[in-house]
Amino acid sequence: MQLGTAESEPGELVSGWLDVTDLPTGTPERLPVLIAEGEQDGPTLWITAAIHGNEVTGLAVAQDAMTDDLAGELRGTVVCLPNLNPAGLRQTSRTSYYDGDDPNRYFPDHDAESSRPPKVQEVIDGRIYDAFADSADALVDLHTAHVGSVPFSIRDRVLFGEHRTEDEARDLAADLEGLVDAFGMPVVNEYAAEEYTEQNLQRSTAGAALNEAGIPAFTAELGGHEVVDEEIRAAGVTGLRNVMRHLGMLPGDSDPDAVGFDAPVSYPVKRAVHPHTDTPGLARHRVSAGDVIAEGDVIADIVTPHGDRKATVESDHDGYVLGRMHGVAAYENDALASLAVRDDGDLVVPRDGDGAE
Repeated sequence: MQLGTAESEPGELVSGWLDVTDLPTGTPERLPVLIAEGEQDGPTLWITAAIHGNEVTGLAVAQDAMTDDLAGELRGTVVCLPNLNPAGLRQTSRTSYYDGDDPNRYFPDHDAESSRPPKVQEVIDGRIYDAFADSADALVDLHTAHVGSVPFSIRDRVLFGEHRTEDEARDLAADLEGLVDAFGMPVVNEYAAEEYTEQNLQRSTAGAALNEAGIPAFTAELGGHEVVDEEIRAAGVTGLRNVMRHLGMLPGDSDPDAVGFDAPVSYPVKRAVHPHTDTPGLARHRVSAGDVIAEGDVIADIVTPHGDRKATVESDHDGYVLGRMHGVAAYENDALASLAVRDDGDLVVPRDGDGAE
């Protein structure tokens, strides 16, 4: 296959560049491309990373998974774009400097409507989408999460309605479950459907691959941001090779236990930005990433600038802590943590307004 200037050859790892737009300074904005093509036919796995420019453990995992000897082992093809946001990487910033908003909310969505021309980030995301929608059999998008976060995989809800029948959605959800289980990190379900679309997560890289293109895809959250966590980097590479084994691209069976991270609870969980504080002040957390919590447990104290306690903030849920929010200054209604909370909801859900019954 060919992507930009990278043209694959059986048994070889090749590299090149994909131009996605031209900069006002007269040079192209280009994304690095790596392609490993096996000697035998098989599935095509896409690995993408660093659409948030400061999420660098994902970038390192993507780079290190593409070893010189990978193509010699492969059945099929692995396409890797280790940095989807060079503008953010240059500034160690989550966003690009094109518009300053989240670059991971502009991938295609059949329900998206606008009378205005697309912003440059939407144009870039559309070109990336067209490339993987035409060729991918599965996709893993690599990210990092909050301060000191534990690593985990996000399993999106699969939406059905006019765009996809419920039976088709359940088949897609089963394929997705196989991928995230093979990867080997704790699995956290995405927000419920209403919040999922409110946050435009169906227009994220993995969300659009899954719910727009119908490609099994998930997001791996590989610890905290801005520096490479070496333990999680190594585990992420192992997880990607597990996915390749699950897809029949590498010999042997996947070994999720080799990744080395286990969920601290046995019940299904979903993401929750929770709890929020009604009282402004300075947050003094009582919990750390990975701690198991129960409904009513205190997550943080809110104190005055002098250190006097103003309020305590409790969890409304059972679950565990994924990570704490950056900083300690808290305004009214600010979230204090990211939690994995008990989830009894369906993973296959109707999309509101999409003709589902």
